[in-house]
Amino acid sequence: MIEYLIIGSGIAGISFAETCIQNGKSFFVLENNSQNSSYVAGGLYNPVILKRFSKVEGAQEQLALLNSFYGSIEERIHAKVNFPLPILRKFFSIEEQNNWFIASDKIGLSPFLSTDLLFKQYEGIDAPYGYGEVLQTGYLDTTVLLDGYRNYLKENGLIGYETFEYDQLAITPDFIQYKDIKARHIVFAEGFGMHANPYFRHLPLDGTKGELFIIKAPGLKIDVIVNTSVFILPLGNDLFKVGATYNWADKTDLPTEEGKQELVSRIKEILNCEFEIVKHFGGVRPTVKDRKPLVGTHPDYANVHILNGLGTRGVMLGPAMAQVLYENIENGVPLDRSCDIKRFDKKK
Repeated sequence: MIEYLIIGSGIAGISFAETCIQNGKSFFVLENNSQNSSYVAGGLYNPVILKRFSKVEGAQEQLALLNSFYGSIEERIHAKVNFPLPILRKFFSIEEQNNWFIASDKIGLSPFLSTDLLFKQYEGIDAPYGYGEVLQTGYLDTTVLLDGYRNYLKENGLIGYETFEYDQLAITPDFIQYKDIKARHIVFAEGFGMHANPYFRHLPLDGTKGELFIIKAPGLKIDVIVNTSVFILPLGNDLFKVGATYNWADKTDLPTEEGKQELVSRIKEILNCEFEIVKHFGGVRPTVKDRKPLVGTHPDYANVHILNGLGTRGVMLGPAMAQVLYENIENGVPLDRSCDIKRFDKKK
C-alpha cells in the first residue's frame, strides 16, 4: 500500500508529488488528460496584481518557497525551469505613474514595487511615460517543467496514463482502492477536469479560458517581461510569448478568431514593429469566483482530498498549497479559511 494516489500531473499534481518526495512519502500519479492549462500557461510569477495595484495574499511566503521548491525540481530533472526576470509595467500617462507611486507606499506592496521609474528605450516599443519595475518576479518554463517531471516519474515507475474511472474507486475508512492501486489517501488535482468528479463537482470551479500567442518579432529587443493589457515574455531567437485573454463563457481549449483579434489588437497598442503569429493556443484555467484555491478534504471521506483552483497564479500557488494540504492531512494543521473548501459549506 502506498500513502498517496494523485490524480492529475499539472502544476497542482506535480507540486503535491514533489511535496511527498521531500517528506519521504510513497505515491503514484495517474495522468488522466483532464486538462492542459498548465501547458499553455504564461508561467509568470508576480507578487502584485497590476490591474488593481494590490498585493497577492501570502506572496512573500509563496516566493520564498517557490525558489527552493523549483530549485529541488531542477536538480531532480536536470533542467532549468525557473528564470528570474524583471516585469516592467508600461505607463500610458502621468496618472498611471502617480498611481504607481501611491501603490508603492502601501503596506505589503513596498517590497515589490520599485520607486525608481525606468525610461530605458527598448527597440520595438514606444514608452514616453516610462515603466515601473516589479521586483522578485520571473517565469517558469512550464513545458520543460511538466515534461521533465513526468519523465522523471515514468523512469521511476511513479506515473500511469489512463482516463480515471470514478466508479472504480472504493473508499474505506482506512484506505482507498482504485483497481490494483491501494493507498491511504487520494488527492484529486484535475484542474478544470474536476467538473466530471462526483466527489467535488459541487464546488464552484468556474474556469476561465485564456488564449496566448508565440510571435516572431525581429524588431523587438527586450530582455525583460513587459506587462500592460497583455504580457510580452522574451523566449530568445526573436520569439515572444504573448497573452492572455479572459473568456468566462467558452470552456474549450480551441483557439478562436475572437481571441486572436483581441490579442492582435492589444499587441499593436504596445509594439511599433512588425510581428507574425507563430503559434496560437488556448486552455481553461481552473479559477474560482472568489479567486482563491480549492484545498481540503471531502466532508464524508477523510481520505479523499482536493488540490485545485490555482487559477492564473498556479506556479506561485502550487508549491504553497501542496504544502498546506500535506500538513493538514499529515499533521492536522488547520487550513486557512481563504483556501479551505469548507468556505462553501451551505451549513455555514
